[in-house]
Amino acid sequence: MASNVNPTVRRRRLGQELRRLRELKGMTAEEVAERLLVSQSKISRLENGRRSISQRDVRDLCGVYEVEDHRIVDSLMQMAKDSRQQGWWHSFGDIPYSVYIGLETDAASLRVYDPQVVPGLLQTRGYAEALINGALPETTAQDIEKRVQVRMRRQERIQAPENPLRLWTVLDEAALRRLVGGKNIMREQLEHLVEQSRLPHVTVQVIPFEMGAHPGLNGQYAILEFPDAADSSVVYIEGVTSDLYLEKANDVQKYSVMYEHLRAQALNVDQSRQFISEIAKEYAR
Repeated sequence: MASNVNPTVRRRRLGQELRRLRELKGMTAEEVAERLLVSQSKISRLENGRRSISQRDVRDLCGVYEVEDHRIVDSLMQMAKDSRQQGWWHSFGDIPYSVYIGLETDAASLRVYDPQVVPGLLQTRGYAEALINGALPETTAQDIEKRVQVRMRRQERIQAPENPLRLWTVLDEAALRRLVGGKNIMREQLEHLVEQSRLPHVTVQVIPFEMGAHPGLNGQYAILEFPDAADSSVVYIEGVTSDLYLEKANDVQKYSVMYEHLRAQALNVDQSRQFISEIAKEYAR
């Protein structure tokens, strides 16, 4: 469940405001970097919220942008202070996708497409353990358990009694057929998937093999939307060594349109639930 101060979201909001001030001043990131004797990449990372920002950074940038209203400066300084606090996920140590967890924790809705596996928010513990162990064969048992615990903690957003995360998932049939952890684990996972799909804020659809080619063949992605209108939607694409976050309106729009095509080509909710149940029965034989 979301904490009162989400450092990831605070960094995004602060970065957006700093970018707005730079643009109002008519300066490029390169010009700002030259004034402060820092790299242009640092300015870019501060503006896109991918790195923490100190109060000193805020003070220096406000000086360059000639911000004279002390209330604005004080507000930005407080945001910088909040952004350096730790979210619940930091207690688990170094989590590779911590930025995504921070965004997911604060999101109001999430649209996910996955062609290979059941999304983390809908995984059982047994499935998650087997999946992580198979995907990361050189990971220690301790690290696997840590990742599983984080995954289970993330699922609290689905079960929250107030303002739960609205989740829409489109799966390729391959995610249901891929034998992760054995038949018993798969049966349990698919039965859990059906159960979760009955929640009013969770929607699950399946694209069967017989549908042939479709817009999701390029791979997994997720679209996060936030309750505050000031926070732009984000497209998240998971990578092996680094992840991709797309926030430009044009990029988000393209992925949103693609998602609408996926939903249209998938089985409807009732058909999908029946489809998943039939495959679960196959694993019980």
